[in-house]
Amino acid sequence: MELDFATATELTGWLRDREVSSRELLGHLLARIEERNPRINAVVALDVERAAAAAAAADRATVRGDPLGPLHGLPMTVKDVFETEGLVTTSGAPELAHHVPAADAVAVARLKAAGAVVFGKTNTPLYAGDIQTYNAVYGVTNNPWDVTRTPAGSSGGSAAAVAAGLSPLELGSDIGGSIRGPAHCTGVYGLKPSWGVVPSRGHIPGPPGNLVETDVNCNGPLARSLDDLDTALVALAGPVPEDAPAWRLELDPGPPPSEVGSLRVACVFDQGDGLVPLAADVRDGLEAFAGRLDRAGARVEPVALPVALADGLRTWQDIVLPILGIGLSDDDYAAFSALAGVPGDDPTLASGRALASSYRAWALANGRRQRERVAWARLFEHHDVVLAPVMPTAAFPHDHDRPFAERVVDIDGTAVAHTLLIAWCGAVGSVLLPVVTLPTGLTPAGLPVGVQVIGPYLSDRRLLRLAGRLDEAAGPGPLRPPV
Repeated sequence: MELDFATATELTGWLRDREVSSRELLGHLLARIEERNPRINAVVALDVERAAAAAAAADRATVRGDPLGPLHGLPMTVKDVFETEGLVTTSGAPELAHHVPAADAVAVARLKAAGAVVFGKTNTPLYAGDIQTYNAVYGVTNNPWDVTRTPAGSSGGSAAAVAAGLSPLELGSDIGGSIRGPAHCTGVYGLKPSWGVVPSRGHIPGPPGNLVETDVNCNGPLARSLDDLDTALVALAGPVPEDAPAWRLELDPGPPPSEVGSLRVACVFDQGDGLVPLAADVRDGLEAFAGRLDRAGARVEPVALPVALADGLRTWQDIVLPILGIGLSDDDYAAFSALAGVPGDDPTLASGRALASSYRAWALANGRRQRERVAWARLFEHHDVVLAPVMPTAAFPHDHDRPFAERVVDIDGTAVAHTLLIAWCGAVGSVLLPVVTLPTGLTPAGLPVGVQVIGPYLSDRRLLRLAGRLDEAAGPGPLRPPV
């Protein structure tokens, strides 16, 4: 058995067959974290004693032939935005450095009910609000492919931990690419479910104790295989407890996909409006992936985006940024409100305005969002999946010393603002669709490139099966970072 980079599916099989015990696997992961984590800083809080007790209980249940669920005895970590009973939950905020919740987030509780042993937390930016992963509580998380670069954010610690073999399964969250970007930058698999499939209760932000399901925000797994994502999704999906008597959620996986040759694959690698350039090495990786699919027999067709990228990004800004603006100080809110009278249509300026927008502005954006959802649904009448970039660049160097609005990334000689790096993820996220991020391979510089595989609303499990066919036909196989 090769424990370091085994999939969660392989590990749970070995646990079930008593080829390894939960206690042995936990000990192996803790030893690997002690050895490898200092260079990466992905795992930031541990719960060793209680995890050891839970692992021992899982082993006793194994001996009795009494499995606890599909994740029976599997040690795993979760992003430090999810409240964990008895284990510190900071969301990267100094004011929450000693916050120890009295109850688990709904998603964490469901993983535990499925048999998982949650033994630690992974790093996130302050209130999950950045495309890099760093904060004043735990410091900077490095990318295991190149420690001078970011694993992206906000689930950067989650993705880095899975990529580096520190955890076989992770729970992340995504309101603007926070699962998809880190999966792309670290070469792992990620699932942003359809909105509403996995409850957000117990996620910070909002504030501790918040009961409102945040628009667009999705909780989902990161792992080393698509089977792992599916197993985790089945454990996580369902209504909040008070809704359970009234409705059920059944995510139909659909009939088993036939050969890849039956799949209708749309590619939208060109946004058409020139909003943000796509790095040549990223484009080459995506086109090579599409080319392998074509040679395998899939019907691959370049198509136009059903919604222009700039329009999709603007809708995301107008819907999501007012949510983030709830936490602004009175002074910051007043400063952003003043931007309403500043002329111009620059995306950075639009972001500032949206942070302090009115309900009227949100309602207008929501109307646009519904029209965009219809446009996307029409595309899926003729295609099974849509392939799109995750980010316009591979993992980029750390940049923490400037205000967010001043940060740029060099993309083939063009300075691109950080605010535009989420354009592809934001434009897809605001229309609430499920997205699987698949690794496609490495750039010539040895950095991973991922692709968004997008499906119709609530097609999550079918999408995972279709993504499996794509991965089998054109994927690069397991990617293992040097750190």
